Amino acid sequence: MIKRLAKCIRQYKAAAILSPLCMIGEVYMEVTIPGVMSVLVDQGITLGNMAVVYRQGALLVLCALLSLLFGVGSAALAAYAATGFSRNLRHDMYHQVQTFDFANIDKFSTSSIVTRLTTDVANLQMAFQMMIRMAIRCPMMLILATISAYRISPRLCLVYCVVLPLLAVVLFYLINKVRTIFDRVFKTYDKLNDVVQENLHGIRVVKSFVREERENQKFTDVSASIYKDFCKAERIMAFSSPVMQFAVYACIIAISYIGATMIVGSGNNAAFGLTTGNLNSMFTYTSQILMSLMMLSMVFVMITMSRAPLHRTYEILTEEPTLHSPEHPVQEVKDGSIDFENVSFRYSEHADRNALESINLHIRPGQTVGILGGTGSSKSTLVQLIPRLYDATEGVVKVGGVDVREYDLEALRNQVSMVLQKNVLFSGSIKDNLRWGDQNATDEQMVHACQLACADEFIRSFPDGYDTHIEQGGSNVSGGQKQRLCIARALLKKPKILILDDSTSAVDTHTDAMIRKAFREEIPNTTKIIIAQRVASVEDADLILVLDGGAIAAMGTHEELLKTSPIYQEVYHSQTKGGE
Repeated sequence: MIKRLAKCIRQYKAAAILSPLCMIGEVYMEVTIPGVMSVLVDQGITLGNMAVVYRQGALLVLCALLSLLFGVGSAALAAYAATGFSRNLRHDMYHQVQTFDFANIDKFSTSSIVTRLTTDVANLQMAFQMMIRMAIRCPMMLILATISAYRISPRLCLVYCVVLPLLAVVLFYLINKVRTIFDRVFKTYDKLNDVVQENLHGIRVVKSFVREERENQKFTDVSASIYKDFCKAERIMAFSSPVMQFAVYACIIAISYIGATMIVGSGNNAAFGLTTGNLNSMFTYTSQILMSLMMLSMVFVMITMSRAPLHRTYEILTEEPTLHSPEHPVQEVKDGSIDFENVSFRYSEHADRNALESINLHIRPGQTVGILGGTGSSKSTLVQLIPRLYDATEGVVKVGGVDVREYDLEALRNQVSMVLQKNVLFSGSIKDNLRWGDQNATDEQMVHACQLACADEFIRSFPDGYDTHIEQGGSNVSGGQKQRLCIARALLKKPKILILDDSTSAVDTHTDAMIRKAFREEIPNTTKIIIAQRVASVEDADLILVLDGGAIAAMGTHEELLKTSPIYQEVYHSQTKGGE
C-alpha cells in the first residue's frame, strides 16, 4: 500500500529526500548549541575569559543561523514535496476513476469518491509533510540529545530511563484510544458530502415542497456527529499536554536535585563531577528529549488519522475495471445488427434475482425497434449491454455478428451512440457540448445534427446562437431543450446504432414525431432503438418489444401487438382513451 502511494512522489523525489537531510542538519545544530553554551559558561563567564566568550559566542550565533537556514530549507522543501505528492495522487485517482465502468462506479458512491479526492488527499498531504519532517526530526533529536546528555553525565541519564518509558506508555495508550474515532470520522464525511450533494441536486424539489428545515436538520445531524467525534478525540488527546508537562517538570526537579548535589560535591570541577554549564546543558537536553517524544506522539496521531484515508485512496488506485478489451480486439463494427442469445443479467452476484432473464432477440441493420414496459422492467438495462456498459451474466450479446466482448471497447462505443435517461450537459458553449459527439465537427455538421433533433430553431432564438453558454448540468435550458441537444450530440458521432433511452419524454408529441420522421429519412441505415413511455413514440417502429419483469412479454409490430398482447393493449387504450 505504502509502495503504491510512494509512486505518486515522482518528480518531487529530490525535494522529498533533501527535506529530511536539511532536518537532520537542523537537529544537529540544535543539539550542538547546549554544548557550546556549556563551554561558554564554564570556561568563559565563570573564569572571566573574554576570548572564550567571544569565540563561543560567535560559534553560538553560527550554529543558530545554520539551524535557521536548515529549518527554513526543510520546511520549504517539505511543503513543495507534499503539495506535489497530493497533486500527483489526486491526478492518479481521478484518472483511475475515468477507467471505471458502471459496475465500479456502483461500488463507490459519488459522495465517497469526492471525499476521497478532497478530504482524504488533504489529510494524506499533511501526513506526508509531517513524515518527511517531524518523523525525521523527533527520532533524531531523541537519539542525539540522549547521547549528548549521556556523555555529560550517565548518572543523570538514569532519570530519563524512568520517565521516558512511563510517558511513552501513556501517550501511545491515548493514541490507540483515538484511532477508532478517526476511522469513524472519515466514513461520516462521506455521509456529509452525500447530504450536500443530494440537496444541491434536488434543490428545486426542496424549495417546491418547502423542506428547507428538514434538509437543514439532516445536515446538522451529520455535522454534529463529526463535531462530536472530533471533540471526543481532542478531549482524549488533551491529556497528553498535562502528562507531558508533568514529565518535563519531574525531570527538571530530579536533574536539579541530583545535579546540584554533584556540583557541590565536585566543587564545580568537571573532572570530578558536574559543572554549572553541564547542568544548564542537561536542562536543555531534557526539554529537547521530552519535547521530541511529545512531537513523536503527535506524528503517530497524524499517522493514525491518515490510516483511514490511506486505505480509502488505495482502494480507488487499485480498483480494477471489470470490463477490458481483449488481447487481440476486433477494431471495426461491420454493421448495426444486434443479437441477444439467451441473455440473462444481474447487477451483483449477491442479487436475489436476475434483472434480465433469457432474452433472445435479433435486430437487423437499419431497423427501428421500440421498447415499452413498466417501471423496473429493465428496459435501460437491456440496451446498456449493447455498448458493453455491463457484461451479460449469461448468454452472448452480438453487434455486427461479433460478440461485444471481442471488440475494442473504444471502437465498439464509438459506433453505438446512446442518449441516456438522465440527460447531462457540461458547462461551456452549445458548440462545446455538441463536439462531444465529434471533436472535429464543422459548423455545418452541427447545424444539420441539430436540425434532425429539432434543436436548431430554439438555438437560433438565443442571442448568442450556438455560442450560448450552458451552465453546469444544463440548468439554464429546459428539459426538452436539453434532450434535443443530447440527441444532436449523439447524431454527430454518425453511429451504426443509435439508442434513445426515454430521451424524448420532455418534448411534445409533435416534436417527437418530427424527430422520428427525420431519423427515417436522414439516417435509414442506422439501427435505432427507442425506449419510450408513449405508444405514439414507437407505434411506427419496425419491431416493438414489451418487457415485463426483465423478460420479453411480447414482440411484434404495432398492429400485431394490439391483437396479441394484453399489456400493450392496456397501455395503448390508457393513453388514447383514458381522457374520454
